[in-house]
Amino acid sequence: MNDILCPTDLTPASETALHYAAAMGAKLNASITLLHVVDKEPRTVEVLHKAAALVGTESGRQVREVMRAGDPLKQIADESAHGHAYMVCATHGPKGLRQSLLGADILKLVRRCAVPTLVVQANSPLPVNMRRIVMPVAAHAEVDHLIDAVIHLARTCGATVEVFQVLRPGDQPSEHLLNNKVHMLHRLAAEGIPHQEVNEPSTVFSAGFAEQTIRHAHGAGADCIAIMARASDDHRWIADAEKERLLTNEHGIPVLCAV
Repeated sequence: MNDILCPTDLTPASETALHYAAAMGAKLNASITLLHVVDKEPRTVEVLHKAAALVGTESGRQVREVMRAGDPLKQIADESAHGHAYMVCATHGPKGLRQSLLGADILKLVRRCAVPTLVVQANSPLPVNMRRIVMPVAAHAEVDHLIDAVIHLARTCGATVEVFQVLRPGDQPSEHLLNNKVHMLHRLAAEGIPHQEVNEPSTVFSAGFAEQTIRHAHGAGADCIAIMARASDDHRWIADAEKERLLTNEHGIPVLCAV
């Protein structure tokens, strides 16, 4: 499972994802699979060939082209379970295609995928760097899924990881959240990953933590924010909106999602 899956809708906005997939392929010494799902507006095979040629040239790695027909979310999620280590995909942002009252498609997608997903935007920084990863403390029981993905990416790219927590006056974090924070720090230390613990007093009036996390990541020059795609029991009622805010952040900071 040393392959990177990169779904593409062959639009200009998805070109950024091609560059990130190529960079990760080169770093991870991985092959790359470009997946195009033919939905209502099929594009030409020639465009997919050009995209594959670009990725192959930039990464120096083997590129496989796959075309499927049907619902994009289902087809991408199904393919993610077949021999891939990561997925790299682009989001068109909060006003992208196929929006619905249930939330952004990108959040639905990363929650259904079988592998960690790096979500980028059209304005995500190029050239690609992965030298600083901000990992907000998460209260999930499955937090090791995120830690494993971050460790693998950090080790491969030589990145420093920030374990980040917003501290609100009078707000007592749950015991599970605090235990996970200690676990994150211990895992990173045991794996020899350069890391820092960052505790930041709350400076943003918001029900959640997305806005302050984005501000911190931007100010720290972070190349990636790492989150759990699914909601935890803590603040579940605002989790979807907060995660969508992170995935479509205005600075285009890539977001690594684990389930």
